Amino acid sequence: MNNSKNNQGKIILIGAGPGDAGLLTLQGKQWLQKAEVILYDHLVNEDLLRFSKKETEVIYVGKKEGVASMQQEKINELLVAKAREGKIVARLKGGDPFIFGRGGEEIQAADQSKIPFLVVPGVTSVTGVAAYAGIPLTHRHLSSTLSIITGSNEKNQGHSYRLGKNRCQVRHPGFPDGRPQTSSNR
Repeated sequence: MNNSKNNQGKIILIGAGPGDAGLLTLQGKQWLQKAEVILYDHLVNEDLLRFSKKETEVIYVGKKEGVASMQQEKINELLVAKAREGKIVARLKGGDPFIFGRGGEEIQAADQSKIPFLVVPGVTSVTGVAAYAGIPLTHRHLSSTLSIITGSNEKNQGHSYRLGKNRCQVRHPGFPDGRPQTSSNR
């Protein structure tokens, strides 16, 4: 089934939120219902796939503990190839596609291939987990800035960050103990 008369597909990056299916946006749900292909990550709540059509092609492309089911370059190629078939391709990503989610790389691949794309923001684990835990990341009397720092990078270089006064820092998973961390300096 082709998306349009001119066989022009599109890529939709959808932020799935931090694991609670109830935090998927309505727009995200609508695109999952329209998608002809869904590529989804390890951190996505698989319950969200229930919004897809029965005939939708669903492909797992997750990464877990440094082991990738598919390398990022291959994911980019697959997104473009499926869209070139004239299909609506949903890329379902944990959290928000642009917070340590490689969404930027995926839209670059779409743009370089002249494939239309749309980004549906998601609730990032940084804010979602903190909110569920009752931790305000900003507070007018306690923290005037917010830093979000990844616990890993491509070059496996160590991180050294110094908190200044009245700042909140959130460390994204990937740090040695694998848990998100918050700290503040008052």
